[in-house]
Amino acid sequence: MTYDLLITNGVLVLPWGEVAADLAITDGRIAAIGINLGPAADILDAKNLHILPGIIDPHVHLRDGGQGGIPGVEDMLTGTRAAILGGVTSVFDMPNTTPPGVDAASLAAKHAYITGHAFCDVGLYAGATKENAGDLGRLEAMPGICAIKVFAGSSTGNLLVEDDASIARVMRAGRRRIAFHAEDEYRLLARKPRFKSGDGYANHAVWRDVECAFLGTRRIAALAHQAARPAHILHVSTAEELDYLRDHRALISVEILLNHLVQSAPEVYDRLGPYAVMNPPLREARHLAAAWAAVADGRVDTIGSDHAPHSRAAKEKPWPDCAAGLTGVQTLLPMMLDQVAKHRLSLARLADLMSAGPARIYGAVNKGRICAGFDADLTLVDLRATRRIENSWIASPCGWTPFDGLTVTGWPIATIIRGHMAMRDGEAATTPMGRPIIFRS
Repeated sequence: MTYDLLITNGVLVLPWGEVAADLAITDGRIAAIGINLGPAADILDAKNLHILPGIIDPHVHLRDGGQGGIPGVEDMLTGTRAAILGGVTSVFDMPNTTPPGVDAASLAAKHAYITGHAFCDVGLYAGATKENAGDLGRLEAMPGICAIKVFAGSSTGNLLVEDDASIARVMRAGRRRIAFHAEDEYRLLARKPRFKSGDGYANHAVWRDVECAFLGTRRIAALAHQAARPAHILHVSTAEELDYLRDHRALISVEILLNHLVQSAPEVYDRLGPYAVMNPPLREARHLAAAWAAVADGRVDTIGSDHAPHSRAAKEKPWPDCAAGLTGVQTLLPMMLDQVAKHRLSLARLADLMSAGPARIYGAVNKGRICAGFDADLTLVDLRATRRIENSWIASPCGWTPFDGLTVTGWPIATIIRGHMAMRDGEAATTPMGRPIIFRS
């Protein structure tokens, strides 16, 4: 048998450990793992490289509902090109777009739009509203849908389901896991009059305080237990939430964002100003310590970027009028590899959180592991490479990153999607090869 591609001399990051072995690919799938596997039409020498299962970013905002996105900020082409340059093979895109992904027609159109407009594979969230709760069981079964997304606290866009009765209706519709932005809207509204335009950017974390997040998460957990519906709490940002969720693991899974692992208040607001403003906000060092403890003891299931680009003009308005959200899909893996270099987690744990975890939580078929028969989605990394992250490297048209000027150790060298070379040595493919992801219903 002649394989399509043989990757030799690399170290495979497998579920059971790191193994020096070759990997063969045929028809877009992993065909074999071993030594002396046989001839191949093409051979890639991965000497000095580690081969990760394809990195999945389960939390991105590509700003594109299938009509071209936001000029000068982001669209599906530019956002997924950023993904492959950063070593990401799959992304799950949020529904707060134009048009919003909240009905069968908009989701079907966006699903069809992926082919030809995405450089990596894409899954779609269906957005919950107070009006579409009765349709959510049907929407979650549509092709390419990774989960239902509920904004229980307001963020960018106009999707909001804030009251317990409406959230309970959403939870009774369908049966797959629901992903929640769990800040408490009532506390946000009650506290907002305390602040005025032009207050310091650090007030973002004062307004959207610990109790705002903790109260939102407690409410969602209680409603999930009442409905016996699994829930995924997105961007958990506080020590209090992580401690509380320890006792709810049977039904509640946990996402942490990269930024809540590597940036802390108040220093980040002093240094970056509006480019530190995101929801939930960046918090004090004790919350970072709690997040790393949760990564270490298994309470965290997925790590995402919450890639949410905005124009510089929108970001640089006075607080609280400035846009909340940061770029991140392109810098997610380099920043996490740097945490491996700093011995904050192992490469195997990184693969669990950023490949196997998202595939397991969302039910992505044939994704997340280096395994015979799975899609040949692979991210090749050099753990010793040192690079400087710069705004000029960012593929998103907004052209900025909160990590500008930071030097990291560990870098993606190649991104392979279903056996096709999407990025190699910093050069992205010119033809979009992404497809909609298949999810278990």
